[in-house]
Amino acid sequence: MQGSLSDIFWEVLLPRIKEGRCTPFLGAGAASPALPLGRDLAEQLSTKHSYPLGDRTDLPRVAQYLAVTRGDQMYPKERVADSFKRYAAPDFSAPDEPHSVLSRLPLPIYMTTNYDDSMIRALKAQGREAVRETCRWKSDLKDLPSKFDDDYVPSAQRPVVFHLHGHLDELKSMVLTEDDYLDFLVQITTDQKILPPRIREAFADSTLLFLGYGLTDWNFRVLFRTLVEYLQKSSRRRHMSVQLPPFTEDMTAEQKQSVQGYFDEYFKELRIGVFWGTCRDFVCELSRRWEAFNGSG
Repeated sequence: MQGSLSDIFWEVLLPRIKEGRCTPFLGAGAASPALPLGRDLAEQLSTKHSYPLGDRTDLPRVAQYLAVTRGDQMYPKERVADSFKRYAAPDFSAPDEPHSVLSRLPLPIYMTTNYDDSMIRALKAQGREAVRETCRWKSDLKDLPSKFDDDYVPSAQRPVVFHLHGHLDELKSMVLTEDDYLDFLVQITTDQKILPPRIREAFADSTLLFLGYGLTDWNFRVLFRTLVEYLQKSSRRRHMSVQLPPFTEDMTAEQKQSVQGYFDEYFKELRIGVFWGTCRDFVCELSRRWEAFNGSG
């Protein structure tokens, strides 16, 4: 059923959170509507730059077009960074704000494929000494300083926010164009040293919680392929994905049920439970159940 999870799932997830053995992955939907989704950015760029093709809401494809036609790989990244400057940060005081809810959980590692710093700001608002790290997925990022080089060990008080697809403060780190996504996938699947050992350990030895992704998003598809090997290694653990159903307006109730059933079966092989609903719906239930669980323990 849409927007529901069994009590059994929560019985697994909540103790893992308390033990620090849960790793959230945040997609663009976690910051919506305060910050734009990929399709919003793509539409803005398409309009401004007279994108001539039909897939105006496909951000990697629109970004690829701009990189090719301008002869400059950094051009679309600079334009996306400019777009983000026009938006205010999410309201962390809102009870259903996903970053705020997650920042109150005693977790050592937060993963994100977003370029903004919403997660680290939410953590610092809770008085936690959060550290930001960016994935060094290409050769010209290898020499960037890293907290992990100083024997840093993430903890509940000093967690790491790991930007898997780059950050706005380091534009060359952004995974944005189609070529970027393909290069990223090749690099991260052929060179495990790209990810710090503690991050790889979290992939294989904790319950993964995906929030703010759509099933057809490039970043979710690439992220999913990146993690398949780790998910297979941790197949005895249950994981969780918060997804909006990929429905269209003309679908019948029977068709919607069929689509949802297909994806439920697809994820089941890797022991991924699916909460069909919005990120905010999920974190409201998470917050309620966590407070009850934590208060009783």
